[in-house]
Amino acid sequence: MIYVTIYHIKEHISCKSSCFLSLKRISPLVIHKETLGYPVVFSDPGHWAAQFPSCGGLRQSPINIVTSKVHVNTALPPLNFIGHTNRINITVENLGHSAHFALPHSVRLSGGALPGHYRAFQFHFHWGVNGGPGSEHTIDGERFPMELHIVHVKEPYGSLTEAEHDMAGIALLAFLFEVRCSDIFIFTSLCISILPFTLYYAVELHSYYRYVGSMTTPGCEQAVAWTLFHKTLPISNRQLVAIAQKCRFWTGQPMTDIFRPTQPLDGRVVYQSMASSLLPDVILLWLGVFCGRWITCLIH
Repeated sequence: MIYVTIYHIKEHISCKSSCFLSLKRISPLVIHKETLGYPVVFSDPGHWAAQFPSCGGLRQSPINIVTSKVHVNTALPPLNFIGHTNRINITVENLGHSAHFALPHSVRLSGGALPGHYRAFQFHFHWGVNGGPGSEHTIDGERFPMELHIVHVKEPYGSLTEAEHDMAGIALLAFLFEVRCSDIFIFTSLCISILPFTLYYAVELHSYYRYVGSMTTPGCEQAVAWTLFHKTLPISNRQLVAIAQKCRFWTGQPMTDIFRPTQPLDGRVVYQSMASSLLPDVILLWLGVFCGRWITCLIH
């Protein structure tokens, strides 16, 4: 039976590209009323700046990207993914307003004109309601059904708090999801059964958008070099609905509409790269961990 208790996975998940995912023990994590979550502090983004001044700044995210106004920069190089195909440990925690998937710092990122090397910290998702619009960034006014964020912190900073004082202290990779007619293999286990599965393909990235911005939840730190990839990831409407139904706020209500509205560009320039790159299998492995593990955490 599916129910609303929020869980924390104490043990790490040890995975490798194309590995089978195994189930681990889980224990309840109590989420009290005072916990920051979309039903409480996060529920009215228009008033975030009253409590978190940075949320009213001039370099806020997400934004609407107008493709006719982006500046094409063919000199932007591909991104370098370091350690993304090694065996990694992933810790999953439902925070009540989203689920964060902590990543080991051995997973690193460079290239793409980023000013240094960055260590991976966590990734998370944003979505809407009943399979409707739920991405944070929009393209020419179009909001996609879901968005993935992978958060990296610039070396030698040891935390997001340390990095937030550097305009490019945080490198955030964003992927938009697009609805396809049929269920996608990597998401099948979320809707049908809890079975181990193997991930087998990578996504080619031909180009990306780059701009300077902020985190999209309070305190909206203006320290992010955003990379939003053109290539969308596939998901079916049935799977989107299943994700929202199986994730709950501390109130017991479905975890829906967990995205911030787009913010003014305020004179910033959005660049477009035509660089060609290849996304390692591990990104889809992480998506598989999300799908296979989340339903495990919500079943009792």
